[in-house]
Amino acid sequence: PSVLDSFALLSGQLNTLNKVLKHEKTPLLRNQVIIPLVLSPDRDEEIMRQTEGRVPVFSHEVVPDHLRTKPDPEVEEQEKQLITDAARISPDAAQKQIQSLNKMCSNLLEKINKEERESESGGLRQNKQTFNPADTNALVAAVAFGKGLSNRRPPGSGASVQSGQPGAGAIIAGASGMQQVPMTGAPAQQQPMLAGVQMAPAGQPGKV
Repeated sequence: PSVLDSFALLSGQLNTLNKVLKHEKTPLLRNQVIIPLVLSPDRDEEIMRQTEGRVPVFSHEVVPDHLRTKPDPEVEEQEKQLITDAARISPDAAQKQIQSLNKMCSNLLEKINKEERESESGGLRQNKQTFNPADTNALVAAVAFGKGLSNRRPPGSGASVQSGQPGAGAIIAGASGMQQVPMTGAPAQQQPMLAGVQMAPAGQPGKV
């Protein structure tokens, strides 16, 4: 009840104020001029608090801007022209224009959000490192200058044969024992020896 009583009181006072302002004998407030009574170039903490830090001083430099009640004449003419143009448009045409403008704004916002997402993802991809600089430098140094490479040969290289091939050692041993020796009484003919055994020529008995 107390809230309703206060609301009714405020409502009555506002109605009375509106009646007074709308009375034909009441001058228009837009024709009234506000005159500042105190101007000071010093910092005023009270004005700072009331204006939330926007106006630190109330001097002759800021008074014309902050106490201005009418726009510039050029702006006022443009505003009148816009009001006249808006009055000529029918409600249906105005609604269509509003819908088209909202659609264009929505498309523009979608494009802006898409560009922001793509730029953020691209930045993340660019910032993400996909290689190790130390490994790259070591590989380049090894290829270009041989840095870090070993001079030792792997075991089993050269004239030796891998032990994984069976019979290879016996074949090589037998081949190493093959040699040509001259036969007595036949200097022009040479007979091979295989593993220390002299092969007899055809038609002659061999000797072990």
